[in-house]
Amino acid sequence: MSGLIGMRGLLLTLLALLAPLALGQENASDYALKVPLSLSGEGPWYRLELPMAAHLAARYADLRDLRVFNGEGEALAYALTLGSARQSETKDTAVKWFPLRGPLSAEQAPNVRVQRSSSGTLVEVLGEAAADAQAEVLRGWLLDTSGIEAPLHRLILDWSSGDEGFQRFSIEASDDLQQWRAWGDGQIARLSFADERIEQREIRLPGQSARYLRLLWSSPRQAPQLLSARLLSARSDMLAAPLTWSAALSPSSAKAGEYSWNLPLALPLQRLRVELGQANTLAPVSVAGRREGRVQWQPLARGLLYRLPQDGKEVVQDELELQGAPVQQLRVQVDERGGGLGGDAPTIRVGIRATQVVFLTRGTPPYVLAIGSPGGKSANLPLSTLIPGYDDQRLATLGLATAVEPKQVEAAASAEPAGWDWKRLALWGVLFAGVGLLVLMALSLLRTRPAAP
Repeated sequence: MSGLIGMRGLLLTLLALLAPLALGQENASDYALKVPLSLSGEGPWYRLELPMAAHLAARYADLRDLRVFNGEGEALAYALTLGSARQSETKDTAVKWFPLRGPLSAEQAPNVRVQRSSSGTLVEVLGEAAADAQAEVLRGWLLDTSGIEAPLHRLILDWSSGDEGFQRFSIEASDDLQQWRAWGDGQIARLSFADERIEQREIRLPGQSARYLRLLWSSPRQAPQLLSARLLSARSDMLAAPLTWSAALSPSSAKAGEYSWNLPLALPLQRLRVELGQANTLAPVSVAGRREGRVQWQPLARGLLYRLPQDGKEVVQDELELQGAPVQQLRVQVDERGGGLGGDAPTIRVGIRATQVVFLTRGTPPYVLAIGSPGGKSANLPLSTLIPGYDDQRLATLGLATAVEPKQVEAAASAEPAGWDWKRLALWGVLFAGVGLLVLMALSLLRTRPAAP
């Protein structure tokens, strides 16, 4: 009897030692998406901007099922840098604006003379004297933003009600009214549509500081009379990560004026881009979203999408801000009175803030990013733990890892037959052999045990 008890204890000990090895060994073959990585720059730490295909392949939005493996199949230590900026409270500031006048045919911006108060703010902006003052037109507007110290993120304009249609302009920034740097283009719009008025009043800015902004209209004869100009500003502890975009997504359902899309999981969507396949498209739209299992749709955005000719060029507005709302299902409703989006159902692209994976290389290449495991458990470390002495400036000096395009990954996966996980098979073999040996020993003892009197 004592022999049987001893063998039972030995069996339990063997199971406790070998089962974790057989069941807990992580392997790249357990993950839905495996992406080979190419490395450049100085290691041993490398940073990878996670492609959108990896987010869509994940089972969890927080990427707990992400791993990086080396050529020996070992999981490497890594950290995630979330794709967002920590911002302080946003401020909404009304600013003064001054008209910029000059000849209609002038190719350069009108020159100005300014008068400042003792605090440095503008009091008056005077155009240079012209030979023919009657030939001057309103070329644009100068905004005094010298009272705003924080980076500028958004410009909001209001103009006289009689000026309808589209107005496009260039945006320039300066700190001394002499040297100007381009901040891209902006466009405002106001349309009376059936019984509604549709307006586009906000313009995105690059999140930089400037003392003055100059708005120069592409069609000066159509330059509107401004009623107000406001700026949204906010300081960030770090710069917001760039956007990463999905491939074109076809709708899961489509009917007249309403289209729906299903994502594999809820993602914090920042922006939506709708394909406008036909020229001369004008479509007021509303966007709603919901998470899996929710019945009610939550409104996310309203706006005007268009692809129209203007001044011999085609102007396109095909994006809407979603402000990072985590949604798994999207619905776009189109007001068909504007002609809709054409006969074919539109495709969309969704954008989220890019997430970086920082990992510590060990062993030999090839290194592989793996994602999409149903039983994933978080294994990412804080950056300060992964990189001793880490600071934000050091992140930019790390080596770069680049992921193979998802199409190439899919082609490689279909071309290569699935291999055997020999390490795991060997562990299972040892486990079963040990159990079988103990069973045989127990049977042998039972046979040789003397019969009871």
